[in-house]
Amino acid sequence: MEDQAEYDLLKQMPGLLLPWYDRHSRVLPWRENQDPYRIWVSEIMLQQTRVEAVKPYFERFLAALPTLQALGAAPEEELLKLWEGLGYYNRVRNLQKGAREVLERFQGRVPDSVEELRTLPGIGDYTAGAIASIAYDKPVCAVDGNVLRVLSRLLCDRRDITEPSAKRSAREKLEAVIPKRAGDFNQALMELGAVVCLPNGEPRCEDCPLLKLCEGRKQGVERELPHKAPKKPRKKEEKTVLLLFRENRLALRKRPPKGLLAGLFEPPSLPGTLKKEEAENVLKDWGFSFGPLLKLPAAKHIFTHVQWEMTGFLTEVKGKGIGELVWVSWEELQKEYALPSAFKAYVPEIEAHLKPKEKQGEKDLRPV
Repeated sequence: MEDQAEYDLLKQMPGLLLPWYDRHSRVLPWRENQDPYRIWVSEIMLQQTRVEAVKPYFERFLAALPTLQALGAAPEEELLKLWEGLGYYNRVRNLQKGAREVLERFQGRVPDSVEELRTLPGIGDYTAGAIASIAYDKPVCAVDGNVLRVLSRLLCDRRDITEPSAKRSAREKLEAVIPKRAGDFNQALMELGAVVCLPNGEPRCEDCPLLKLCEGRKQGVERELPHKAPKKPRKKEEKTVLLLFRENRLALRKRPPKGLLAGLFEPPSLPGTLKKEEAENVLKDWGFSFGPLLKLPAAKHIFTHVQWEMTGFLTEVKGKGIGELVWVSWEELQKEYALPSAFKAYVPEIEAHLKPKEKQGEKDLRPV
């Protein structure tokens, strides 16, 4: 399409999209008002996470930390426990760093300009645009994967949407036609991508308010769009996980301060797939005496760029062991320690060994 033809098409969008949004938008807790703090928290939670999964976490987080000041003052362990189950923990660490910067640099008021928002940790172009438009009605766009998919099909644009140039182009085109209701317009586009213009070749075109404008539909290629370069295969890493129990407590070890799952607690693990005898030698080197090692079923966990292939052993131990281990009860694991979801396959064994029998009806441990 020529630039003028694209502009003529896109300037028709608000008149069709906003009435649809007014009738069909989902009721979501962060849409109750324009509080920039609530919007900021929701946008960080929604990165890499489905809306339905986020809702209970959002409500729990806001109940515990209802203000920017409360977030800035929260201890890290409380912060990570509130985030337990959402993963990608640098998101919440950066959220807290950003809150502290707002308190120091902006007298506690979340900035209303994209330029100032972009200076805060964890805030990129999309999040800055979302906060500025939704909280402050600034005429700026928020271009995420949903918006790129909608625009790719609408304009029959075959460019790779993972390229930075595609995002820049989308932002420029949309900001040329953005209406006064900028926040609603951005949310409407995201809503359209989330519930109608679905990914993986499954758009619900018959329900789309932009159907008559859609060039991809007219050309019969809507299911082929958007175009993405193939992802690189994930690196595989083998690990051996040790579930060590002593006096009704579980051994945990804190991960390094940088890298994957930085600073979180996990059952001690070792690189590679150890045989039973090798695992026994490790425990002896650590100064433990121990009972029989129970071999656990193989497990795996997929991160964005790496896949863990895990084997595990379980045993009761005696002795002091190595100093870097901390020993936690079931109650402490529930209330204080965020267990990464990479280890969710082992939660039933942990529960069976730690959970007091009289409390079997209580809420189960939710790994991160």
